[in-house]
Amino acid sequence: MTSQPANPDTQAPPQQTDVFAVHGADPEVLAYAMAKYSRSSLSMRQSLAEISSQRAEQFLNTFYFQYGHRSIADLAHVAFAIERLSLLAAIVLVDEQRWDGQERSTRYQNFQKSGCYQPDFGPDSQPGSSAAKQLYTSTIDRLFTAYRETSAAVLEALKVRVAQPESLSDEAYTRTLKARAFDVARYLLPLATNTSLGQIVNARTLETQVARLLSSPFAEIRDLGIKLRDAATGPAWNVQGDAGARLRERINALSPELAGEAEPLLTRPVHAAPTLVKYAQPNPYEQQTRAELAQAAAELLTGQPIAAAPLVDLVERSEPLEVELASTLLYSACHHPYRQIRDRVAQLPAARVAEYIALGLRHRGRHDEALRAFHAGHSLRFDILMDIGGFRDMHRHRRCTQIIQDFTPLHGYETPDAGDLGDHVLLLTESGALASYQAACDQAFAASRALAVSAIPEAAQSALYLLPLATRIRSLFKMDFAEAQYISELRSGPAGHFSYRKVAWEMFLAVQRQHPALASHFRVTDYTDPIDLLKR
Repeated sequence: MTSQPANPDTQAPPQQTDVFAVHGADPEVLAYAMAKYSRSSLSMRQSLAEISSQRAEQFLNTFYFQYGHRSIADLAHVAFAIERLSLLAAIVLVDEQRWDGQERSTRYQNFQKSGCYQPDFGPDSQPGSSAAKQLYTSTIDRLFTAYRETSAAVLEALKVRVAQPESLSDEAYTRTLKARAFDVARYLLPLATNTSLGQIVNARTLETQVARLLSSPFAEIRDLGIKLRDAATGPAWNVQGDAGARLRERINALSPELAGEAEPLLTRPVHAAPTLVKYAQPNPYEQQTRAELAQAAAELLTGQPIAAAPLVDLVERSEPLEVELASTLLYSACHHPYRQIRDRVAQLPAARVAEYIALGLRHRGRHDEALRAFHAGHSLRFDILMDIGGFRDMHRHRRCTQIIQDFTPLHGYETPDAGDLGDHVLLLTESGALASYQAACDQAFAASRALAVSAIPEAAQSALYLLPLATRIRSLFKMDFAEAQYISELRSGPAGHFSYRKVAWEMFLAVQRQHPALASHFRVTDYTDPIDLLKR
């Protein structure tokens, strides 16, 4: 194999491999050009030279929408900045298995001034509206006050406990301990807290993401779906736009004719995915199936309280695939542990199990992928009940299948302590912040329950914004051995947050109990060992 020509504008001689990066083509035009490899003998340079956005739109309308060749959309990647959305909405937004992005870190940024999402409380004339708004606002204020005070108190406690090495500057010392303090204080951030994130996704993922958001029972998330669709189909923000406009003005002063020729290159608006996303609508399959599964789960589990469960439960494989599929579908629509549901479903007649599976596919449209619950057959299944803040970090592991239950106050909340930091002294107690932490969480839970039964719009959904990140959430992680090894090794490291460090360690211990010979190949860090709080 030979290398590419030194001049990228000069094609390689026949029989020589030619490799070059492509820049400057609109996402859909580039997708069309790449798709032409299967239908034309033209080179990439030749294809891009003859393709217009209009021809790309015509091609995509035919092959993508009429013939269902959806893999074409995998070739068009679009970057988005999504700013000032709630933590709750961000968790829902990024719940895609094919997703790349970064979100604001609760470890390295102070969220005190980020603001928060305000639900629609209805007109002030509506009975209970003003009281609900006041309760919501006062609860958010109290959580932010506790967040600020806890951050400061824990930082001072850490400074007393951890001496500053001579080799570490004052700035680095304070910055490192402040990050550890934020690790504790972040538990108090309500789900209403604003965050920002960037994502780079292909157009197929974007289309399904928008449809999923539009199908949400949350008003904020539906509105987010509309804004994402509009951003994909409307003019994109061009980082070089102002510079291009200024250059065109300078050229125009010298030669209006030349400026006219330069304008399409310098100021032309680019629409990132005007064709591939324009038809994205709410997904009836998802909406109808969600409602029917919730009803089915409620009927099956009537009178059965939520069983106690450990932080991590590695549910062994002992049932037919049909039972796993039905159990996972029901798990996605309730708050019970997977083991409890699996054991209940395993006792049912085969015909009843088949009914649950059919229910999960009954409303599936022609181009709908089966629900994520149908991703079954994995060797390792971890049912995890952890704080939402720690879950946000675990949520990034997309090589596995994640089935996430809805937010709820039913599981209570976590209280972080310094035992999680490699010590046996309670940090919240040591800093004097424990009482205010618990009071803020208790008040937030009480306020959330009160709002949930109020007369405000979408009361059940609006109430969830008051829950702090300390709130426990249940999720099922299905994976192969390699992913379990990867998560356990990566997330148990001493530089990580103590919440997911504990989960990773418990995952390893669960594998060790069921597969002791395989566990010997894990390179994990013992969660119970003391750590250097200044080591990142």
